[in-house]
Amino acid sequence: MSASLSIAFIGTGVMGRSMAGHLQKAGHRLHVYNRTKEKAQALLDAGATWHDSAGSAAAEAEVVITMVGFPTDVEQTYLGQGGILERARPGALLIDMTTSSPTLARRIAEAGVKRGISSLDAPVSGGDLGAREARLVIMVGGEPAAFARARPLFEFMGKNIALHGGPGAGQYCKMANQIAVAVGMVAWCEALAYAKKAGLDPNAVHASISGGAAGSWAMTNLAPRALGDNYAPGFYVKHILKDMRIALESAAEMKLDLPGLAGAKKLYDQVAARGWEDCGTQALYRLYASL
Repeated sequence: MSASLSIAFIGTGVMGRSMAGHLQKAGHRLHVYNRTKEKAQALLDAGATWHDSAGSAAAEAEVVITMVGFPTDVEQTYLGQGGILERARPGALLIDMTTSSPTLARRIAEAGVKRGISSLDAPVSGGDLGAREARLVIMVGGEPAAFARARPLFEFMGKNIALHGGPGAGQYCKMANQIAVAVGMVAWCEALAYAKKAGLDPNAVHASISGGAAGSWAMTNLAPRALGDNYAPGFYVKHILKDMRIALESAAEMKLDLPGLAGAKKLYDQVAARGWEDCGTQALYRLYASL
């Protein structure tokens, strides 16, 4: 890849904004689109070019990166009329970093092959903090040659970068990650709710157990937010629910029973039912505190 690339970045929300910013600071030329223009303003102020659609941005780019919300958004952005696959240049590299459906990732890859366009599914883990600090975990599916083209860009956004197989493999790996995340969220919420009910200071208990065998990234980073009544989203409840639905559907296709994940989803359904779906995933603790 050349030192400076023309990159379309679609989706400049909580995580995408930071990810695009790292590429911009590295000297790449950005073409951006987001449903809410204000969320791209910092990138525009730094020299990015605004476009009124994802397809318009893609038409100007050698590499197209998407970080949108839901599989329906991915499908429309790539496969819809006037979308990325219709307007991207032959020879372009498409990288979807949204957590989405493995089946959809394969459809996008197949459609790209017909137009001479390479694609990767490359979902990430690490939340808003990992995005800001450029230390995301990036899980990739696609052809090795496309991965080799993309790797220098991934290195501006993350530290743990791996190709797991062909199209869809990145999404399967991310589903494994989300299964562990969702069930792990239940673990620390229940531990601290139990401590509080026993009359202990949950902050003190957290300090004792977070560095031992019970420790986890979520215990270290999200539990203190919850204990401080900070439910601002690093990763939205509505998005973890979306991921759990994808994982459960995928598991059903493989005839695999995941009772832990099913239980976590029921709890997060209750969180959403209380109107907290735009909160961060640590809002699960709020549910326990209210019971």
